[in-house]
Amino acid sequence: MPPSLYLFFTIATAAVNEIRPPPYGGFDSITRQIEYKPLKRGFQFNVAVGRFEYDEPVRQTTEIQAVSHVVVENGVRLRPNIVDTPGYGDQISNEVPASAYLWKELTAMRDKHIQDTRIHCCLFFINPTEPSLRSIDIIVMKKLCEVVNVNNIRTEMKYNNTRLYPLDTDENDPEELALNETIRNIIPFAVVGSERNVLIDGKPVRGRKNKWGVINVEDETHCEFVHLRNFLTRTHLQDLIETTAQIHCEAFRSKQLLALKDASARPAQGSA
Repeated sequence: MPPSLYLFFTIATAAVNEIRPPPYGGFDSITRQIEYKPLKRGFQFNVAVGRFEYDEPVRQTTEIQAVSHVVVENGVRLRPNIVDTPGYGDQISNEVPASAYLWKELTAMRDKHIQDTRIHCCLFFINPTEPSLRSIDIIVMKKLCEVVNVNNIRTEMKYNNTRLYPLDTDENDPEELALNETIRNIIPFAVVGSERNVLIDGKPVRGRKNKWGVINVEDETHCEFVHLRNFLTRTHLQDLIETTAQIHCEAFRSKQLLALKDASARPAQGSA
């Protein structure tokens, strides 16, 4: 074995003893150092929304468009990008966000900070009166699960070999596993949305009026909007971003690079 390899192997396998030096070294501040730069840059969260309008004709989706906002909370800047894709059965441009990010990464003179265009979560809305998912819904969701985190919408997805989010891994501790199980028990989320405030007992709340009364969007007894919001922002925001990068995009990268390798090998085989 070469000396350098032997040294590496020895360091990697040697037992590590925990030492607590009496004088304060200050390296415990590394967590604040790690946190400082991302806080300056801010964070980005990309969500794709697939939906249908049942009260009006669905516009055709021929290109991907995102609506961006910057939200600031206690000094933390978050840029949520909402990609709205109604009518997903139409012919859509082949330029997908994952491909755009991958090619920017592979560029020789790439930017220091590449804008993350990868979709971190896909919210799939369906008609609540439908008895089951349509065949096109199942096909699209199975394809989406290969490149993005998709939430369980209907129980029949479990019987179509579809890997759904949240995903349990060996790195999850018991508390995280319990939280994931809680989310799976709530899903599918029964959500009511509103862009207006209505008065309930003299107080303005985000809600919607109908002939039966008023639906308070943030009342957990009326709908599960609060559970969805907590899932996306308070408990699984970072995990959604990491899962996109470490699982979905790594699988996509491997697939694309293998395809490039096969394509470059074909001319050589033909000339031989």
